[in-house]
Amino acid sequence: MGDVKDGNGTTLADGDSVTLIKDLKVKGTSTTLKRGTLIKNIRLTDDPAEIACNADKVKGLVLKTEFLKKA
Repeated sequence: MGDVKDGNGTTLADGDSVTLIKDLKVKGTSTTLKRGTLIKNIRLTDDPAEIACNADKVKGLVLKTEFLKKA
């Protein structure tokens, strides 16, 4: 597994907190995660371009690292 990097090139690790740098619609729901939303305690996946996490309203999310920055 390669290094997992956020949109700014900072390396991410399990348990890090990240902030969204873009509004993201959540597929299958009417929820939109707003830019600046803090997401705590991320989990790395087998794909270096994706992380797994839970947001306030949505559990079991997988987000692309290009839309995140380390908090």
